[in-house]
Amino acid sequence: MWVIRLTDKQLEVMRAMLRSEEHLGPALRAALEALELARWDELPDAQLPWESVTEEARRQGVSEAEVVWDRCGRHPEPAAARRSGTAIARRAA
Repeated sequence: MWVIRLTDKQLEVMRAMLRSEEHLGPALRAALEALELARWDELPDAQLPWESVTEEARRQGVSEAEVVWDRCGRHPEPAAARRSGTAIARRAA
């Protein structure tokens, strides 16, 4: 993993370069999304919506950390389904 610091102008140029690509594969789409989210790293008051995270964790019967992981990883199924194996069965069907 690389960690770099870019100026606002450098971020703008990187986003423009990625958007100009005709075919963005999964890696480049993720890179573009990371650049879009990078600006939030500099905001001291940026927060997760903890009330909805807590509610979703309670509904699924999982920890708040698993809900955050789901949201960050863009998992197609909730943590509770992955844990119980139903997601694997669904994919195999």
